Amino acid sequence: MIDLRSDTVTRPTAAMREAMAAAPVGDDVFGDDPTVFELEEQVADLLGKEAALFAPSGTMTNQLGVRVHCQPGDEFFCDSQCHIYYYEQGAYAQLWGVAAHPLPSSAGLPSIETLEAALRPENIHYPRTKVLCVENTHNRYGGAILPEADVVAACAWAHSVGLKTHLDGARLWNAAVATEGDWRANLRRQCDPFDTVSVCFSKGLGAPVGSALAGPAELIATARRVRKALGGGWRQAGIIAAGALYALQHQVTRLTQDHARATKLANAAQHTQGLSLLGDRCDTNLVVIEIDPAIGTAAEIAARLAHHGVLVSQPSPHRIRAVTHHDVNDADIDHVIESLVASLH
Repeated sequence: MIDLRSDTVTRPTAAMREAMAAAPVGDDVFGDDPTVFELEEQVADLLGKEAALFAPSGTMTNQLGVRVHCQPGDEFFCDSQCHIYYYEQGAYAQLWGVAAHPLPSSAGLPSIETLEAALRPENIHYPRTKVLCVENTHNRYGGAILPEADVVAACAWAHSVGLKTHLDGARLWNAAVATEGDWRANLRRQCDPFDTVSVCFSKGLGAPVGSALAGPAELIATARRVRKALGGGWRQAGIIAAGALYALQHQVTRLTQDHARATKLANAAQHTQGLSLLGDRCDTNLVVIEIDPAIGTAAEIAARLAHHGVLVSQPSPHRIRAVTHHDVNDADIDHVIESLVASLH
């Protein structure tokens, strides 16, 4: 079965498993795990931040990002389709008593005009707006890379009116690799406008578990305390951190292969009658295909693809999503394309 439901389905390579088995460990709650410490230092350095905190999931690091900037009764701005708002169960409200203020956008980043119109004056009737949250790459816009100039301008506006900025960079590695130039320099530049940044190791990088939150040392110390309250204080976590370290050291640049395979699939979909691409683009490793209702529903096409040995997700009634990753090779993509065409008849 070729599983394109998500890049979270990746399995650790044999070399990654060896690195995990050999990792020196300690008790991370006491700050004694050397592998966790090494990972956090490397992540902070890569992202250009003072400190970083290793945590079990991107949902946790996003929610920690909201928490270190907000108090109960505050709100944050975000795109109406972003992961924090759409896929994290309203955790900011359940956990922190914080409200989301979702805003419309054309491709994942609300315009400055939209942000300005939504900013509330100081008034006892209103929540206080504290943070602008941004997602890059953007999941529900098909792995789109946000234009850097627009991100810089939006964050500059946010800072000018006293807001903090948080980046959900679960797939920021993909954006850094897909942007022309050295991926490390790209990564730092893409993180620079943000006070806090969340990145994930268990998607395209192929580690089995883990994300990190990076930012000012004082805020990361607060996040570490809050992580403990969420049950995120783990003990010999170096075994898991070693998988993320291996991924950082060996599996970033290979994301170009995922992007090339996604582009091949996207091009085939664009040239197939009855199919089109969301936003007419494929920037990274997510391929979101729009299905003409005359052909069938996403559920019907997905069921036919499954019959051919291909698994995809269905983000909406007439969209299917295919995500390339390191467990999918060129021959697999050829089979997916053949199966997709066959599933339309």
